[in-house]
Amino acid sequence: MAKRVSVLFVCLGNICRSPTAEAVFSHLVEERGLSGRVEIDSAGTGSWHIGHPPDPRAVAAAKERGYDLSPLRARQVTAQECGEHDFVVVMDSENLANVQRLCPDSNVHRLMDFAPNLEVDDVPDPYYGDEDGFDEVLDLIEEATEGLLEAVEARLNGVAA
Repeated sequence: MAKRVSVLFVCLGNICRSPTAEAVFSHLVEERGLSGRVEIDSAGTGSWHIGHPPDPRAVAAAKERGYDLSPLRARQVTAQECGEHDFVVVMDSENLANVQRLCPDSNVHRLMDFAPNLEVDDVPDPYYGDEDGFDEVLDLIEEATEGLLEAVEARLNGVAA
């Protein structure tokens, strides 16, 4: 049986950044022919939007670039599932602190750690801004998920990431 890798993207409410990252990364994984070997999900640290679709501005920005967020629904991350994922990937320092408190023994990464050339630590939360913020988020996510995919492929090939 082929090795599998699981990735969980986490932001605050699971309606902007983490579902965008889930859709972008799913697209990359599919392009590489790894869909059957990489499980991808997203969640939020907060409970405000559970069951809601992604923010319409995130959906529109993603659609312009060929990503479909429409089937996704917000949910809250649980302590139990942190250990079930090979990569728990957060969008910013606040999410990092929240997930580390919830799951102190899990291996958590900031997404931007996978794009060191950008010298950016956090994917900014576009929720209270205008549409341009959603394009910036997509730019950062597209760049960083390329690096994340390299780490996932290394794990699939038996190399520690």
